[in-house]
Amino acid sequence: MQGISSEPVIQFVNVTIFQDTIPVLSDVNLRIEKSEFVYLVGKTGSGKSSLLKTIYADLPLQSGIGQVVGFDLNNLKRKKISLLRRQLGIVFQDFQLLTDRTVSDNLIFVMRATGWNDKSKIKNRLMEVMNRVGLAGKEDKMPHQLSGGEQQRVVIARALINEPKIILADEPTGNLDPEVSREIMKLLFDINRMGTALLMATHDYSLITDYPARVVRCEGGRLVEGR
Repeated sequence: MQGISSEPVIQFVNVTIFQDTIPVLSDVNLRIEKSEFVYLVGKTGSGKSSLLKTIYADLPLQSGIGQVVGFDLNNLKRKKISLLRRQLGIVFQDFQLLTDRTVSDNLIFVMRATGWNDKSKIKNRLMEVMNRVGLAGKEDKMPHQLSGGEQQRVVIARALINEPKIILADEPTGNLDPEVSREIMKLLFDINRMGTALLMATHDYSLITDYPARVVRCEGGRLVEGR
């Protein structure tokens, strides 16, 4: 794709983000490098979630040029969307765990869905990500047996399964108390230091103060740098 480097994990050039037929963000220019941590801030309804959904191809890119982890969003066939998402980790505010399955079965469900077949590799990777998020020994717990912070750690483990190039986190601390929120932030920054880029939507400016990083802001239908 001419005019766009393959180096950044995300690059948008003159993009307009639509929700249905309504433009919510115009003239979006965004470049996120490998291993970069970026906060995405803005009021409710300012376009944060729509931008994230465009990045992971839940909303189509209708205007401008977009590249995410080497995929051209302008010409992304439907059957290729799953391949794109395997290189992204997605962390939601409301966890979206399967409540009728154990922690390990939640993770194995994702692994099977993304092409893992070897039982020993599945088991080894499951143990790796559970250790990574500090939940070793909780594999057989049901989601309701875990605290909110532990459930979010499971969600982060799920996001790490396929060693993504970037994690997209949509208000990952929104349902957690301040102390637990800071534990999750430490975990996300640890993951970032290990080389995974991270784009985190948040409205909690105290987190940005305590864990400083680059900030981009949705405001007045535009994406601008800085708080």
